[in-house]
Amino acid sequence: MSAEAGQDGFKYPARKVERMGSSDISGFYKLPPKQRLALVKKFAGLTDEECEAIAKTGALAMDAADRMIENVVGTHELPFGIATNFMINGKDYLIPMVLEEPSVVAAASNAAKLARPSGGFKTASDEPVMIGQIQVVGTKDAAAAAKAIANGKKQIIELANQQDPTLVKFGGGARGLEARVIDTQKGKMVIVHLLVDVRDAMGANAVNTMAEAVSPLLEELSGGRVRLRIISNFAVKRLARAKAVWKKQDIGEDAVNGVVEAYAFADADLYRCATHNKGIMNGIDAVVIATGNDFRAVEAGAHAYAARDGRYQSLTKYHEDQDGNLVGEIELPVAVGLVGGATRTHPTAKAAVRILGVKTAKELSEIIAAVGLAQNFAALRALSTVGIQEGHMKLHAKNIAIMGGATADIVDQVAAQLVKEKKIRVERAKEIVDALRKNK
Repeated sequence: MSAEAGQDGFKYPARKVERMGSSDISGFYKLPPKQRLALVKKFAGLTDEECEAIAKTGALAMDAADRMIENVVGTHELPFGIATNFMINGKDYLIPMVLEEPSVVAAASNAAKLARPSGGFKTASDEPVMIGQIQVVGTKDAAAAAKAIANGKKQIIELANQQDPTLVKFGGGARGLEARVIDTQKGKMVIVHLLVDVRDAMGANAVNTMAEAVSPLLEELSGGRVRLRIISNFAVKRLARAKAVWKKQDIGEDAVNGVVEAYAFADADLYRCATHNKGIMNGIDAVVIATGNDFRAVEAGAHAYAARDGRYQSLTKYHEDQDGNLVGEIELPVAVGLVGGATRTHPTAKAAVRILGVKTAKELSEIIAAVGLAQNFAALRALSTVGIQEGHMKLHAKNIAIMGGATADIVDQVAAQLVKEKKIRVERAKEIVDALRKNK
């Protein structure tokens, strides 16, 4: 059998795949997962081994997965790691992180350790208020329509709160209303913001239900027609903040200057800022995923917040204090919950929440902000001093060793040799593996 080179330089066995039939499969959703996978196998030419990998389940049982999303054929696993050393508002935390990228967990742990001499991270957050947007079109006078809606605020809020008496019972519910006029390519529109305190939920279901329920009333008040009724992931009323101090004597004066200069680079340059903020989200997404929350919503909110002033900016800020120590801060929307969704149905998500020991969504959002700051500090410190690749590739060496054919009993040995030679490549890993096996 011939071989073909992949992007990583490793030669993979070539395999001719015959696509069988059409992707237009009637009643696919009605089939059990096993039968769906059999159809996928036939269509894509999968091997038995590939199907076995897809169908293999861990903590998330197949029947549970089949209830979570549509057309399930299997589950997909990611590593579940623990970041250590975090002290937040005087309390110690172990941080569950789910992701595939090496060095992230280690970097966050090290950053948290270096922050401990100054008391760790200090955090705060807003009340969990989410925004439900309602689009009103076709009004004769948009400004007058917005005013009429604003005048009906009390009635609108009362109607919204009738939709979720349980939320109201626990101290949440619709709290306010805003109406504004925007100019669009389709003319003027009235955009209504229904402000809802969602307590310990992420809030999408509650907010969307309320937005839909009040829409007929908005049409009556405005004389227009309601189109979209949906939560906004730009959760500017649900911000989380974290701050930490890294002492000059612990990280070195060069690192203090390097991080501040790296921040200045990101603040001034869009190309750098995109990667800068991506590094923040490495840590944030890992905790959001671990706890079963919606990382796409958090990502969208974070990047929108970074561009809130019309220019994409860093989510973190750094400066040197009067004693020469490094001070870092972060602020961003963090819309996460502890009730509903995968947080309550996914076994490992529930375990992750137990590990954190959090009691409220506010506390969880603050932890997530602290992890984002820690991750960013670690990245900037490495980038501005020794470079990112030294630590990253040392940790990546194990992945390369496995790709080169190393089994569990020799992975560490192969990885160590790759690091020693500074040749962290699949082809070199294969050579080391072959040599070790010949010498046995």
